[in-house]
Amino acid sequence: MKSIVTAPDSFKGSISSADAGRAIAAGIKRILPGVRVDVVPIADGGEGTLDAVTLPERRFSETVTGPAFEKLTARWGCIGDCAVIEMAQAAGLILTGEGRRGSTATTYGVGELIKAALDRGFRRIMITAGGSASNEGGCGMACALGAVFRDKNGKSFIPVGLTLGEIEEIDLSGLDPRLAECDITIATDIKNPLLGDEGAVRVYGPQKGVIGNDLDIAEEGMTKYASMIEKMCARPVASVPGCGAGGGLPAFGIAFFGAKILRGIDTVLDAVGFDAKLEGAAAVITGEGKIDRQSLYGKTISGICALAAEKNVPVDCFVGAVGDDPETLLGMGIRSIRAVTEIARDVPDAISNAAFYLEKMGSAWAEEHKSEFTE
Repeated sequence: MKSIVTAPDSFKGSISSADAGRAIAAGIKRILPGVRVDVVPIADGGEGTLDAVTLPERRFSETVTGPAFEKLTARWGCIGDCAVIEMAQAAGLILTGEGRRGSTATTYGVGELIKAALDRGFRRIMITAGGSASNEGGCGMACALGAVFRDKNGKSFIPVGLTLGEIEEIDLSGLDPRLAECDITIATDIKNPLLGDEGAVRVYGPQKGVIGNDLDIAEEGMTKYASMIEKMCARPVASVPGCGAGGGLPAFGIAFFGAKILRGIDTVLDAVGFDAKLEGAAAVITGEGKIDRQSLYGKTISGICALAAEKNVPVDCFVGAVGDDPETLLGMGIRSIRAVTEIARDVPDAISNAAFYLEKMGSAWAEEHKSEFTE
């Protein structure tokens, strides 16, 4: 008998991807107890990816430097021989509270997490660049891994957004040699370059508290920094699509680690072996908090639809709410869309009781497709 795969993203502010998948599976099993249902939590490379794609027993905790240079506990994990470093764990916007200071935030803790993975023997590393608080081109990460930045007086310092312009020398002689042995990917669902009106500072800086004159200072500093690293590595790093993710963190990795930027959802699907999980599947049920036109571009649903189409596996979508014309969205290759808001009392009820409604939706879906599994 063919299986069913439940592979939702998280419904942000409501339910995790793992809990959403289990709720849908429970509803299906109530109607089709003999059918195998594989729960595969998914994320698109942003905040929450660690919990979505790694098992609790494959996660580790470290004391690292937070975005305000404070000490905090951050987690990382692994899938097989691949370490998963979620940037938001050590340099996340969520860690900064209301007094967001992207102009002074650091990624030093991200480098400390990478070092912890190296110490455990990992040489395949996936960094997810979503939900960051920083705008410093990955300089803090680089410092934690042995790079040294010096100002005009030859004094070493850890650059942040407002002090990128003070860099006069980048010394890589102490960079951790194990990085040369690594295959590093950076997962992101954005395509912004490092500089300019569509770059890391101008687009995402204001969300992180970089405003007014600080924006100009940070952009000028990032421009100088980009010029320096491009001369050192002889590559047009700043124009690489996606280099503006994570406050420009990919810039240093591309220049000196040989890192590759990949679409977040593709990286995650590859890491969890999703292609193999589709073998023998009769259907995939995916979803997210809200489906709209953005879901068509580089998000969880579009990535799953693309892989499933290759194997002729139909995809059904369970979401919290529908944000655009359903007919347009069905053009993604989705067979059907069901929304929690269609059966919940109201939006607060839908958010608070998502598991209950997703289970009901799973049972309703199973009733509708029962004949496909009982013939």
